Amino acid sequence: MRRTLAIRARIIGAFFIITAVFLIGRLYFLQVVHGEDYRRQAVSQYVEPDPDTESRGSIFFTMKDGQSASAAVMQTGWRIAIRPADIVEAKSAYETLSALTDVDDARFFTSVAKVDDPYEEVAFRVSDDAAAQIRKLKIPGVILVSDQWRFYPAHELAAQTIGFVGYQGDRKVGVYGLEKRWQDTLADTSRGVYVNPFAEIFTSVAALVAPDPASHEGSIITSIEPNVQRELEATLDVVMKTYTPKLVGGIVMDPMTGEIAAIAGRPAFDPNTYNTVSDPSLFTNALVEGRYEMGSIMKPLTMAAAIDIGAVTPDTTYNDKGCITRSNKKICNYDLKARGVVPMQEILSQSLNLGATFLVDTMGHDTFTRYMEAYQLDQKTGIDLPDEVSGDLSTLGNGSGPEVNYATASFGQGLAVSPIEMTRALAALASGGVLPNPHVVTGIKYESGITRSIHPGEGARVISTTTAETVTDMLIQVYDDSLLDGVLKMEHYSVAAKTGTAQIPDPATGTYYTDRYLHSFFGYFPAYEPRYIIFLFVLEPHGVEYASASLARPFHRIMQYVVNYYGIPPDR
Repeated sequence: MRRTLAIRARIIGAFFIITAVFLIGRLYFLQVVHGEDYRRQAVSQYVEPDPDTESRGSIFFTMKDGQSASAAVMQTGWRIAIRPADIVEAKSAYETLSALTDVDDARFFTSVAKVDDPYEEVAFRVSDDAAAQIRKLKIPGVILVSDQWRFYPAHELAAQTIGFVGYQGDRKVGVYGLEKRWQDTLADTSRGVYVNPFAEIFTSVAALVAPDPASHEGSIITSIEPNVQRELEATLDVVMKTYTPKLVGGIVMDPMTGEIAAIAGRPAFDPNTYNTVSDPSLFTNALVEGRYEMGSIMKPLTMAAAIDIGAVTPDTTYNDKGCITRSNKKICNYDLKARGVVPMQEILSQSLNLGATFLVDTMGHDTFTRYMEAYQLDQKTGIDLPDEVSGDLSTLGNGSGPEVNYATASFGQGLAVSPIEMTRALAALASGGVLPNPHVVTGIKYESGITRSIHPGEGARVISTTTAETVTDMLIQVYDDSLLDGVLKMEHYSVAAKTGTAQIPDPATGTYYTDRYLHSFFGYFPAYEPRYIIFLFVLEPHGVEYASASLARPFHRIMQYVVNYYGIPPDR
C-alpha cells in the first residue's frame, strides 16, 4: 500500500514539476522573447495589418570587452496609406500629415487622384510618436499600417562586409555581404507571433545540440571591433584623399585564430540608402572578391620556401647583376642597378627582384610551385563572406612553365590572388608556420537568448616554426632599418613588415602598363608573439611611386592605434 502511494506521489510530483517548467518556459517566451511583438500587436489591433512586414535576425559587432554593438537590426514603425475615395480635404490632409512626418507631396496628390484605387501608400518609416499623433486625429481615408525595415545604425561602417537587404524578385533577402552569406540563418521564416509552446521549447533545445550552429535561425555575432574598423576606414579615407586611387582596402586580423577585427574598402556606401548608389561595384568586397598581382610582399613567402627546403640560409650570398634574361625576357631590379655579392637579408631589405629569382632558381621550379600551392594561393580561404574568388597560379604550369614565369612569380608578378588569400598566406609567417582560417562570424545568438560559438579550427602547416622565426627576424630588420630609412622603428615593439609595388597588367595588350601600379603592405606585431597582422593595398595611386611612400605611415598609424587600444604589452 505504502509503495503504491509513493509511486502515485512521485507521478503527481513529476506532473507538477513538468507543468511548472512548461509554464515558466511559456512565460519566458511570452514576456521576454515575444513581449515586444505582442505589445505592437495590441497597439495595432485597430489599424489594418501589413502583409509585407518581415522579421530578421540582427548582426552584431563585438567590442574589445566582449560587449555587442548593433550592426544591422530590424526597426519598427509605420507606413501611411490612404483610401483615395475617402479623402475629403486633400490639401488639409496633406498639410496635417506632412507636419508630423515626411510625406512626398507629388506622391500624395497623385495617389489621391486614383479614386478607384482602395489602397495607396504615401509615407514610410513613420515613428511611433508620429503615428500616435496621426491616430488621434482620425483623418478620414488615412490608414496606419504596422511596418518593419532593416536599419544599419553604423551607416558606412563595415558596409561592404555587412551588406544589405534588398528585393530579389518580390522577396526581401540579403543581397551582399553577411546579409547574403548568412541569409538562411538570419531569415525568420515563422509566420505570425504564435508558436506552439512545446514546439518552441523543443526547437530551442534542437538549436543547442545541432552539429552546425548556423543551421537554426538567429542573429549573428561578428569579430568586427567597431572602433578598430572605424580607425581602419578613417586611415583608408586619408589615403583616398591623398593619392586619389581607384580603390584602397585593408584587413586587421589575428594571425593565430583568423578572427578579423576590421576589413574595409574605399570608396564605400551607406546601406541605409543603397538605392541611391549609381555604381553597384561599390557594393562588392574587393578584399574577398577581387584578384590582383601583389608585387614584392610575395618575396617573404619565396624566402620562407627556400629556407624551409634548405636551399639557402640567411648567410647565403648571391651575385646581383641588376638585370638578367629568362625566356628571352629581360628581368631587372626596380632601379636597374646591380648590387654585387649580397646576403639574403638584402633581398628583403632592398626588395631585389633578382634576389627573389635567385631563390626560385636555387630551390627549383617544382619546389617553388609546391610551396605556392601549399600557401593555398590558388584556393579560397573559406571566409564566411559571399562570392569569394580563388587565386590563379596557372602561369606556373605545375612546375613546367616558361622560366620567366617563375622568375616574375618570385616577386609577385604574374600570379593573381585575392587580398584575403594573401593575408592568410602571410599570416603563416606570424603564426609559426600554420595557415589560419580567416573568418568574421564567431557565434549565433538564438531567439531564446542562448549563444553558440563558431570555431573554424586550425589550418594546415606550410613551413616549420624555425623557418617562420627566421623570416620574421629578417622582416624586423626591414622595418627597423630599411623602411623609410628606419624612421618608423619602435623602441619597445618589434614589427615585421614588407612593402610591395606591382605593375598592373594591360588586358588589351598582354603587357604591363608603364604608369599604373598596385601598392601593397603587410606587417605583424609584436613580431615574436603577434596579436595582429595588417594588410593594406591601394590600386592606381597618383603622385607616388612606391608603396613605402603611400602605405608605410598608414600602416604605422593603424598599428599604433591597435597597440594602444588593446593595451598590447611591449616585447622589447
